[in-house]
Amino acid sequence: MSKSKRLMELMMAVNHKRKFTVKELSQEFGVSQRTILRDLQELSELGVPLYSEVGPHGGYRVLKERILPPIAFSEEEAVAIFFSIHALRHYSSLPFEADASSALRKFYHYMAHDTRDRIDQMKSRVDFVTPTRQAHSPYLSILLDAAIQQKVLLIDYEALEKRSSREIQPIGIYTRNGLWYCPAYCFQSDEFRVFRCDRMFAVTHSTVEPLDLRHVHLENRQTKGVPEQEVVALYAELTKEGAQMCEAEPWPVPKLHIRKDGTGWLEGNISKSDMLFFAKFFIGLGHEVTIESPPELLDCIKRNLSELLAKYD
Repeated sequence: MSKSKRLMELMMAVNHKRKFTVKELSQEFGVSQRTILRDLQELSELGVPLYSEVGPHGGYRVLKERILPPIAFSEEEAVAIFFSIHALRHYSSLPFEADASSALRKFYHYMAHDTRDRIDQMKSRVDFVTPTRQAHSPYLSILLDAAIQQKVLLIDYEALEKRSSREIQPIGIYTRNGLWYCPAYCFQSDEFRVFRCDRMFAVTHSTVEPLDLRHVHLENRQTKGVPEQEVVALYAELTKEGAQMCEAEPWPVPKLHIRKDGTGWLEGNISKSDMLFFAKFFIGLGHEVTIESPPELLDCIKRNLSELLAKYD
């Protein structure tokens, strides 16, 4: 085995093992322990975060940050990844802000000069526009980790000018129009709610026992875990313009269907707690939508329109 191939396989091996001894690697790769020591020194110089431990149970271990083995990208793939990360620059907060900036610098630094020139020209000709927000969400990484690890968090939260402490179990985070949101189970209200991340003033870990929410995620959050009596079936017909307007909305539910002529319909179960949101949205669509069900939504729309008329009467 050539040295370069051995180094690459050694890099993958230590990432997988996380903790190992020189003797174990020597036997696995069929080389002397002195050779393995030299190879580990080279990996360390390449940036693999190795840490040596002395004593009878000592050896080596890889620190928390794992290093991926070398990956060969085509020029088009590299440019695509560069601009995928570059598109995030409009966000005032990211769950992996420092890592994204570091990855961007590495991609740019190791590209060929002509590729970098091409990227410099494209920067002013390609953009992914997101509204610029002054609001900051410093706890995104904690919320995302809690969603993955099934943890309960204690948050200091402000809503409608009222500040309170509540324990939540996040199921994920998502961004919309430049703002970050965290759907979570709220132990105080005993239901799923959506929290604005920029309205969280403090986030700490809670001692409350978490629920088993592994089956609940962003794509099914609007109906999973919601009691059947709290869900209603929605069906609405859309004109061509109405269908185009609904395409801009990133809802997993209700689902948008579009016909060949451009018209469409919305269909799916929605939570009764979201009734007011959908009522206001459909009022905004005006004549471009015809709601057929549920009757509770029609009543909610009528009440909102009556209140609006009374305001300007």
